[in-house]
Amino acid sequence: MSSRFSAFEDKLYDRFGPVGGAVLSFLFEIVQIVIISSAIIIPIRYFLIQPFYVKGASMEPNFYDQEYLIIDELTYRFRNPFRGEIVVFKYPRDRSQYFIKRVVGLPGETIEVTGGNVMVYNTEHPNGLVLEEAYLEESTTGKVRVTLGDNEYYMFGDNRDSSLDSRSFGAITRDDVIGRVWVRGLPFSRIGTFDLPSYNL
Repeated sequence: MSSRFSAFEDKLYDRFGPVGGAVLSFLFEIVQIVIISSAIIIPIRYFLIQPFYVKGASMEPNFYDQEYLIIDELTYRFRNPFRGEIVVFKYPRDRSQYFIKRVVGLPGETIEVTGGNVMVYNTEHPNGLVLEEAYLEESTTGKVRVTLGDNEYYMFGDNRDSSLDSRSFGAITRDDVIGRVWVRGLPFSRIGTFDLPSYNL
């Protein structure tokens, strides 16, 4: 046998002949490729990034139904979510479901929805400040006031009139968060990454 064959392949050719040996050698290479690829892809898929399809209209006009997103699961292993980031999290009332919303209230803050606005009370603004949200096309309905715990976040959909969010199910915990939206992959006309919005805080 030529020296280009491994000892294992030599045995295949000796036992099964040129044709059988070639077929089995090819299959063996395929198995090797699958194993190596899986060793690379599986950790990336389960620990670094994962795909997510938007369902519903709660994040319009910034995210539409059936848009394909890539979720960054790595960043929040090193820091906490920032205000304004879009995150995917487990729905507190049914953890088999995943929601996409925007982080608006941070741990330790008091969030109040009143007069169509979101008020934020924190150490910098103890008397409260109306949060200016440039990405909204409408006011925020409802009447809510809640003080967040050290591990809690208050989430809103960008389409406030059509969003099931923290106004309904309350704050979420840090452990509920899966990751932040990193890239929009589809449709091709809307591919891109996302900048953190500026606030008046």
